[in-house]
Amino acid sequence: MTEYVAAIDQGTTSTRCILFNHAGRVVSSACQEHRQILPRAGWVEHSAQEIWSNTLEVVAAALAKAAAHNEVTTSDIVAVGISNQRETTVVWDRATGEPIYHAIVWQDTRTDAICRQLAGGDANRYADRTGLPLATYFAGPKIRWILDNVDGAMARARRGELAFGTIDSWVLWNATGGPDGGLHVTDVTNASRTLLMDLATLSWDEDLCAEIGIPMRILPKIRSSSEVYGPMRTRGVLPGVPIAGILGDQQAATFGQACLEIGEAKNTYGTGNFVLLNTGAKRQRSEHGLLTTVCYQLGSADPVYALEGSIAVTGSLVQWLRDNLGIISSAPEIEALAVSVPDNGGAYFVPAFSGLFAPYWRADARGAIVGLTRFVNRGHLARAVLEATAFQTREVIDAMNADAGVALTSLKVDGGMVANELLMQFQADLLGVPVIRPVVSETTALGAAYAAGLAVGFWSDTEDLRANWAKDKQWDPAMADDERERLYAQWRKAVTRTFDWA
Repeated sequence: MTEYVAAIDQGTTSTRCILFNHAGRVVSSACQEHRQILPRAGWVEHSAQEIWSNTLEVVAAALAKAAAHNEVTTSDIVAVGISNQRETTVVWDRATGEPIYHAIVWQDTRTDAICRQLAGGDANRYADRTGLPLATYFAGPKIRWILDNVDGAMARARRGELAFGTIDSWVLWNATGGPDGGLHVTDVTNASRTLLMDLATLSWDEDLCAEIGIPMRILPKIRSSSEVYGPMRTRGVLPGVPIAGILGDQQAATFGQACLEIGEAKNTYGTGNFVLLNTGAKRQRSEHGLLTTVCYQLGSADPVYALEGSIAVTGSLVQWLRDNLGIISSAPEIEALAVSVPDNGGAYFVPAFSGLFAPYWRADARGAIVGLTRFVNRGHLARAVLEATAFQTREVIDAMNADAGVALTSLKVDGGMVANELLMQFQADLLGVPVIRPVVSETTALGAAYAAGLAVGFWSDTEDLRANWAKDKQWDPAMADDERERLYAQWRKAVTRTFDWA
């Protein structure tokens, strides 16, 4: 009998379910977008209930597709893994399962005042314990905002009536029974994105929680990334199948890319871009604006850590060009438009819509298009949009090389934007190293599947995962060194124009 692992990949713009076979290949998939709720400038919210409803729909749809084409049944699914948008924050009523406020998304900047107050002039005051700067990106200040701004929420949290979770916890709690005994659990990778967990002990830090103003009774239990948490208890959707893996989306992509050795790195091109470098057992403190984070933990094994460069706006800039300006009608159209011109015409687009993340961490920055002349047309703007992704990645890779003390020799890439040939070639040109795309580009879902499958013995060890990885295409740099550095210098100049705006 052929068996499969199901992965729930809950992302910033959509939720998908993918079934994988033992070779790590996609058997079936289904996807559903959810609303982006934008109440005011800098605020980004999701309906947690819509996300959970969509999760049930895509799991059922992926199973139905697999049954139609491959005669797959529920009994063939041996485990479920979850990957998720990491810092997005939900607080809900334990008795009813109702969120007390919309989920506050990782891109949201409303907690800037809370972060500045906590920092007291030193944004890195918690970095030794958490690996993170005090920034609007992370979940802890978002929890505090909800508890401060929803009537009675803080008192209810102190009484233990409310629960907090990043999206993995929300999905797991609902999938294992919700108000009827649902498991309130997160994994170490998601917990490491809250500003509340000590990286050394992998436990909630009582002093940090007190300083940020978070009652510890609302926090989930922290578990490893690969173990059996409990069975699915949803009517008609994989009943009894064990949920056995949880990884934050970027750690899941790193795992799915089989970056299992010290010094191996990947870059995911999604709503934002996220570069992770495996640093093994070492919690390496960054001196160049990167994050120290948990990469993964398999059962009772020691945790593996990573350096991360987080970029807020990349793929979402293409969506902005489509939805806000109407310059393209679908995201794939941007490549043909950008190819219609030989270069950017001198235009640079710095998409600091919610400030700048790594390596700057400037909440005061705002988006800017610079270098405009009457010569610039739609094609040049489209090209500038794509190039912004590559320029931001170059900045993060430079910081990573400086922290690691050794230069990256190649970059594994994944995510929706890696289908864009122009972008991938420009990325290789700008970095001066090969860019490599795997056969399976859905590496976020694959990483979650791997974590779940390892926990139930579907894959015997990580060597199975490495054997599954295969190259689809490689782009080699073809740009002259002086041109590469000229373009990059212009980009760095453009970035400075976005500072001190908000």
